[in-house]
Amino acid sequence: MTVHKADIGNFVEDFVVGDVYQHPLGRTISETDSTWFTQLTNNTNQNHFNAHYAQQNPITAGRIIVNSGFTVALVLGMSVIDMSQHAVANLGWTDIKLTSPVYVGDTLYAESIVLDIRESSSRPDFGILTMRTRGLNQDGIEVMSWVRTVMIPKRSSGIGQDYFPQAVTGPLV
Repeated sequence: MTVHKADIGNFVEDFVVGDVYQHPLGRTISETDSTWFTQLTNNTNQNHFNAHYAQQNPITAGRIIVNSGFTVALVLGMSVIDMSQHAVANLGWTDIKLTSPVYVGDTLYAESIVLDIRESSSRPDFGILTMRTRGLNQDGIEVMSWVRTVMIPKRSSGIGQDYFPQAVTGPLV
């Protein structure tokens, strides 16, 4: 019997400058997703929840546009599995661009390219990873992008490893 340990994400030594990660999970955005996020964040722009009002918007052609805060959070979340599953700190975001509108019913995907990796000057068991991430819709149109820098552990740190508990009743058989 082989036990496949709980293991997900990458460590500093796994990254190579220039490598592209096509993140595995896509997500279709529902009207509920956008409306709930808009309400939770007190965003009062009616283009996010009022179809009648949105008909006056020449950019959206009368369609409800998804709250951009939600789309940024969603694309970021999609990238975590590959880029920052073990990150201990986000260090910065720059160059955030919203390049095409996102509408209810769109499906988003994300991909990231490793731009830079360096040793942490203050923490020897960590590195600093800089990546560019972009979100694509179902038609392959880029809807957003940014550059993000995170602090990622090395395997030598022990972070993100051997965290699954041992069952008190013994192995699963």
